[in-house]
Amino acid sequence: MRLDPRGDADEGGDTVLRVLLLGFGALAVGTDAYVTAGLLPAVGRDLHEPASVTGQLVTVFMLCYALLAPLVGAVLGRWGVRQVLIGALALFCLANAGTAVAPSLPVLVVTRGLAGVAAGVFMPVAATAAAALAGPERRGRALTVVLGGLSSGTVIGVPGGLFLAGHAGWRAALWLVTGIGVVSLAGSLALLPEVSGAAMPGLRERVVQLTDRRVAIAVLTTFLQTVASLGLYTYLVPVLDAAGVSAHQTALWLWGVGGVTGSFLVGPLLDRTGRPGAQVAVLLAALALCLAPLPLLSGAAVLPLLVLWGAAGWAFVVPQQHRLLGLRPSGGAAVLALNSSATYLGGSAGAALGGAVLSAGLAPRHLPLTAAAVACMACALHLLGRRLVAGAPHPAPDGRPHPGAERNGDSHEVRS
Repeated sequence: MRLDPRGDADEGGDTVLRVLLLGFGALAVGTDAYVTAGLLPAVGRDLHEPASVTGQLVTVFMLCYALLAPLVGAVLGRWGVRQVLIGALALFCLANAGTAVAPSLPVLVVTRGLAGVAAGVFMPVAATAAAALAGPERRGRALTVVLGGLSSGTVIGVPGGLFLAGHAGWRAALWLVTGIGVVSLAGSLALLPEVSGAAMPGLRERVVQLTDRRVAIAVLTTFLQTVASLGLYTYLVPVLDAAGVSAHQTALWLWGVGGVTGSFLVGPLLDRTGRPGAQVAVLLAALALCLAPLPLLSGAAVLPLLVLWGAAGWAFVVPQQHRLLGLRPSGGAAVLALNSSATYLGGSAGAALGGAVLSAGLAPRHLPLTAAAVACMACALHLLGRRLVAGAPHPAPDGRPHPGAERNGDSHEVRS
């Protein structure tokens, strides 16, 4: 675990605490990303705006996360990792505080966009920094902490935020998000060192990553997986209604519990097996198998599949990030930023496609079949990509192949 250019070994306890701080920042991001949808009715009543208008606040956040954050991250390529993380957390806290006091919809749009940019810069850099802090032998566990923080926002942060909003108004929920972010910011200022092995990439390097077929196929696979999983989650309530499930809050909570469980279990398993490519394939197949039977079930029989769906959907991220770090050891921050953008673009595209097919007359109960088909496409693309490029040396950022390039589609460590 080399944390600075001198190669001084850090104490294991300090490393764990630093990774946990990054996970706590991810908890703030996850809460912010998912609680907003539940606050929209209250925001609309407060600002006298219809749901069709306030709903665009979620779109603004996601698009800024997916499209603007990579550009901002590229501009910050000369900054150190610690400075980028602290700067992103500071902007995130200010943006959410601004949302909490926003007097009008235009101000809300600006603050939600800034929050999306900050979150989009923070998350891939936090994942890269956590992996570098932990070292190759514990990379899976470190990624699990960051992803677990993000997914915990759906189980801990969102219910807590909505409960607080119900008693103290929607603005109180944004102050909760701000408070979580401030804790992570303060801890990072005090304890986070400079992190070597996680350099910030410039715009050229980010573009170069997509010339590697392995990276391009992996990022497209992530996009399709998110279209299937998070896209369908957007319409989970009408799907539950079609299945005769009236306990919406319980169902949403079970989905989140599955997500957190999958997020935290997959990392240690990955560190033991060292086969991220195989895990990606299994989890994509499992996602399709969880979604396909939903139209055939009703009542309580649906609930176990929601848990498995949440587990498979969220667990996918850890081996996929691990695999991308293995494909591009010298460009980890860049490929994780691309993968993060693909995740939020996939969520936005899935929500848009789901709305389009419902508007075209497809019954909500058929949406899981459509999502399962997209998950199958993602699995097929992943398997095909591994076959097409297995054994082909991938280019380094300077265009030359790395020595010791992987030959089995799973991650590797490039050794000098």
